[in-house]
Amino acid sequence: MTVSSSAATSAARTGVVIVGSVTADVTTFSQRLPARGETILGDQFTLMLGGKGANQAVAAGRAGAATSFVGCVGDDLFHDLVVDGLTDAGVDLTHLRTVAGPTGIAHIRVDASAQNDIVMVPLANAELDAAQIDTALAALAPTTSVLLTQLETPSTLTARITARGREHGMTVILDPAPAAPLADEVWQNIDIVTPNETEASVLSGIAVTDAATAEQAGRWFLARGVKAAVITLAEQGSCVVTAEGAQIVPPFPVEAVDTTAAGDAYAGYLGAALANGASLTDAVRLATAAGALTVTKQGASPSLPLRCDVDAFVASRV
Repeated sequence: MTVSSSAATSAARTGVVIVGSVTADVTTFSQRLPARGETILGDQFTLMLGGKGANQAVAAGRAGAATSFVGCVGDDLFHDLVVDGLTDAGVDLTHLRTVAGPTGIAHIRVDASAQNDIVMVPLANAELDAAQIDTALAALAPTTSVLLTQLETPSTLTARITARGREHGMTVILDPAPAAPLADEVWQNIDIVTPNETEASVLSGIAVTDAATAEQAGRWFLARGVKAAVITLAEQGSCVVTAEGAQIVPPFPVEAVDTTAAGDAYAGYLGAALANGASLTDAVRLATAAGALTVTKQGASPSLPLRCDVDAFVASRV
């Protein structure tokens, strides 16, 4: 199965652009999560770069793709944390705009089973605007084949981001998190959608629990104009649905420590592999391995793996 665009066929256009959110992640680790109104003692605390957009940019950069990020950061004490973290991953920050006020914040709680819950406060991310998007995508179009975005940016801009990506001949990938209803015209500008089972259920109205129901949900996305749906099913792997049919890409079993950013590693590696000319199925396999490695470490951006480590991990599982 393949999903291609005119951009993907151009040798000069091998870059990935991520339009999305960036946060400072405040994460606590404890044996369990507190009940309502309860205070408990935790085991660890971390403060680091996060946000779905920034995490996906770091993942794409560590995957080896020429990666650019479009978003907004505050001028507060977290500014350098964001800039340094993205720069260290080789991400081009020409189109990261600094705005007055605080950087976005995510409060993450992780329990001993590696499950987490997150409260994300957009703050500076809400300052992303149409002019910034238009300028950035026009400038990056000559060298960029894949656009990756999520739903942590202002909802009013999602249609513009995807439409501009389509106009510039990019392969448009949407990670629909946090899940929210989208207008039909938005779906028509998306090449690949990558929900997990919960997001696929919310968006399609189909309770996704296995390969069969994932395929049904995938057909729901295709009926709205999406070219391919890649639905992640945790330990059951990924269900890839296109007009040609459906297939399951198997998982890489690991012992999870922290599932934060696993989906972002998956999305970033998927985009990087497609920009490098991989078929959709091969890109999903690489993304699956990257996601698996991510859950074996604590934290968001620090757990995102390097391409050499992903390749070694895959080789060890053959």
